[in-house]
Amino acid sequence: MKEERVLAGRSTLLRKNNSKDLFINLNQNDFKNVFLINGVKFITKKVLKSDLFVKPHDFYMIINNKKTPIEITYNQDISEHQIIYDPYKYEHSDRINLKPEMFFERYNVPNNYISTLPKWYSFKFTYPNYNLIFVRPEFGLSIQIHKDRNEIWKILEGEPIVIIGNKVHYFVQSGTKFQNPRNTYHSIINPNKEKNKFAVLKEKWSGKFDENDIERIFNPNHYE
Repeated sequence: MKEERVLAGRSTLLRKNNSKDLFINLNQNDFKNVFLINGVKFITKKVLKSDLFVKPHDFYMIINNKKTPIEITYNQDISEHQIIYDPYKYEHSDRINLKPEMFFERYNVPNNYISTLPKWYSFKFTYPNYNLIFVRPEFGLSIQIHKDRNEIWKILEGEPIVIIGNKVHYFVQSGTKFQNPRNTYHSIINPNKEKNKFAVLKEKWSGKFDENDIERIFNPNHYE
């Protein structure tokens, strides 16, 4: 594949380049309407032509923020590039929310939680001063910002991919912490292929905690 069409609000797959230099070509009018993952960089302002050069073995992904499709061309066939994360792999599968019991059986979940938030791609236990979040294998949370709170993330299990600000951190080890200030882009992706290998995140916050303060910039789980 040397050409790819990405619909409005959707993305390419997150892929790993092979051993050759990769050049991505966009229409000049699309440079300011996309987000780009290129290696460890997460570019959200106007993309430059130089940003579209992907080094050998680096990861890359393009998110279309336009209201119309974009056309992408590559200087090589990318069909053999390794797929790290496919946001739409389960798009046409039944969406059955996760149950808390499955986490009690496999994880040491404290029982003093005050609420839960079950979804088909993640499960959250809320405690008085932190959240415990489980992300299903091969799924990711939306790329989002919070307007009213800062967060501190601690990775507990799963070696996820973490986006914070303009950086992408790959296969993060347990115990790693991240500062996530308000109005900062952030997300977590679980690239594990094993059915039961959840990514586990402990999230603390300061400021006002309100689920309505979330602004989702890219939501791969909002299927339409």
